[in-house]
Amino acid sequence: MIVVTAPTGQIGQQVVRNLLKQDASVRVIARDPSKLPSRIRSKVDVIEGSHATPEIVKRAFDGAETVFWLVPADEKADSVIAAYVDFSRPAAAALKANRVKRVVSVTALGRNTPLAANAGYVTGSLAMDDLIASTGVDFRALTMPSFMDNLLMQAASIKSQGMFFSPISGDLKLPSCATRDIATVASRLLLDPNWHGREELAVLGPENISFNDMAETMSDVLGNPVRFQQIPFEAYKARFLQFGFSEAMAQGMTDMARAKDRGLDLGVERTSENTTPTSFRQWCQDVLRPTLLG
Repeated sequence: MIVVTAPTGQIGQQVVRNLLKQDASVRVIARDPSKLPSRIRSKVDVIEGSHATPEIVKRAFDGAETVFWLVPADEKADSVIAAYVDFSRPAAAALKANRVKRVVSVTALGRNTPLAANAGYVTGSLAMDDLIASTGVDFRALTMPSFMDNLLMQAASIKSQGMFFSPISGDLKLPSCATRDIATVASRLLLDPNWHGREELAVLGPENISFNDMAETMSDVLGNPVRFQQIPFEAYKARFLQFGFSEAMAQGMTDMARAKDRGLDLGVERTSENTTPTSFRQWCQDVLRPTLLG
């Protein structure tokens, strides 16, 4: 039995589909099972509730060999540690109590750089990994740069203004990956019962790319000019506060962006093993363009 958390999110839903294609036995934890497509609901065991709840994770992990662990950050949390570590404490206890063998998690790059100590969401996610590893499970932490798919949050401004925004320098070339490639790597590990120990595995996409490079590619694929605009970190934080984030979580987003601007995501050497196939151009063709076209 494989348990998938956050099965209605960008990554989780793709993981579930991948597992079902291989006829795996899948159980999901979902706050709102109605968000699962009916064709998926009929093929999985659904535990309704939050995977921050002790009773829910204890029931979900009963009889499970492997867990896919993904924490949807709570934008109203009191701190990033509360959002990641405290959220995961019931699961850590349930992993031990139910003797789960393996966990695959989605986390962040940066552990081996001093920047990780004050990197907001990254700092919280790495502390979460330490908590999971302390349970003694065999553990693979998939360490991520920014997702290409995060640009979908700015789809409206790309479509109406031909612009997207970030406080990170437009010329800084950083790794960026597609969520479908993350799901592919995660699914492969979830289906493989033969790995052991604890290890971080980076998922870096096919190349390092700047926001200015992205704007040029988007312009070409969309057939309309798109421009990147760098904004001050203070304005970046203010936007999250306007969206209803708590002070701590808005600051966490800002601290993460500042650390990335200083090179947080450049601390892992690119190899054939951590390079994934979906280029930014391909992602624009397959995901961004259809989204903007409705």
